[in-house]
Amino acid sequence: MPDEARQPWLGDRVRFFLSCYGLLLVPITLLTVFVYLPVVWAFTKSLYQFEVGGPARFVGGGNYAEFLTRDPTTYPSMLNMFLLTFFAVSVRLTLPLVVAKAIHSLSSDRARYVYRIVFLVPIVVPIIAIQLIWRGLVYADTGLINEFMRVIGLGEYGRSWLMEPTTALIAVAMVGFPFVGGFEVLIYYAGLSAIPTSVNEAARIEGCTGVRKFFLIDVPLVLSQLKLILVLTVIGGIQGFENVFVLTRGGPGFKTMVPGMWMYFNAFSFQRMGYACAIGVVLFLLILGLTLLNLRYFKSAEELKEQQI
Repeated sequence: MPDEARQPWLGDRVRFFLSCYGLLLVPITLLTVFVYLPVVWAFTKSLYQFEVGGPARFVGGGNYAEFLTRDPTTYPSMLNMFLLTFFAVSVRLTLPLVVAKAIHSLSSDRARYVYRIVFLVPIVVPIIAIQLIWRGLVYADTGLINEFMRVIGLGEYGRSWLMEPTTALIAVAMVGFPFVGGFEVLIYYAGLSAIPTSVNEAARIEGCTGVRKFFLIDVPLVLSQLKLILVLTVIGGIQGFENVFVLTRGGPGFKTMVPGMWMYFNAFSFQRMGYACAIGVVLFLLILGLTLLNLRYFKSAEELKEQQI
C-alpha cells in the first residue's frame, strides 16, 4: 500500500482513539478524585492516630492490633454482622424468587404487569422512612405487635422489642418483613423471563412441571441473578449500619453493635479517625475476600454452560 493512502487511515485511527480516551477522561478523573483517592487516604491514615484537624502520630499497625486483639466490641460485633448478613442472604435468595415465580406463572399479561408494579412501589419509599415506621409503629410499647398481643390475650408477653437484649437483634433482622423487596423480585422476574420458550415447552412435554420444574430448570437458569443478589447482599450486610443506627444505635449495651456502627462512633463521636480508618480497611478486605470466593465458587448459568462446552 502506498504511503499516501496509508497516512489518512492512520490519522483517522489516531483521532478515533483520542476521542474515545477523551470521553473516558472525565469519568476516570471523577472516580479518581472522589473514590480512589479517599480509599488510598483511608489506607494511609489507618497507620496513624489523629483527630480531625489535629496532628497525626504514626502508630504503624497499632490500630489494627487494637481492633483485632484488644477491642472488646470487635468479635461480638462481627458475630452480629455475620448473623444479620446470613439472615438477609437466606431470605433474599428464596422469598423474592418464589414471589417472582408466582408472578411469572400468571396467565394474564395485565395481571403480571399489575403485580410487578405493586411489588415495585416500596422501592420509591426511602429506607430511612421504613426503618422509622418499624421503630415507632411496629416495635413501640404501643406498637402493632404489642397491641395485637393484647387483643388476643397475650399482653403479658409484650415488651420493648428493641430495648431488651434477648430480642433486639432479632427485631433488627425482621425489619422489612415479608422480605419481598421490589428490586430482588424484578431481578428474578427478568431472569425467569429470559428462559427460552423452547426450554419451558420441552419441560412440559417431558412432564416436568410445578415444583419439580422450579428446582430442576428455573433455579439453575437464574443462577446469574442469584449470584448478583448474593454479592450485593453480602456487601450491604458487611458495610451497612444504617438500620442499626436508626433502630438501636448498637444497644442495648452492645447487643446489636456491628463493625460499621463502631467505625462511625470512633470517627465522629470519639474522634479516633485513624482507628476508624483501620476498621474500614478490615471491612474492605473482608468484603473483597468474600466477593472473590463467591466469584470463584458460585458459578452463574453462563459459566456452567461454558464449562460443559
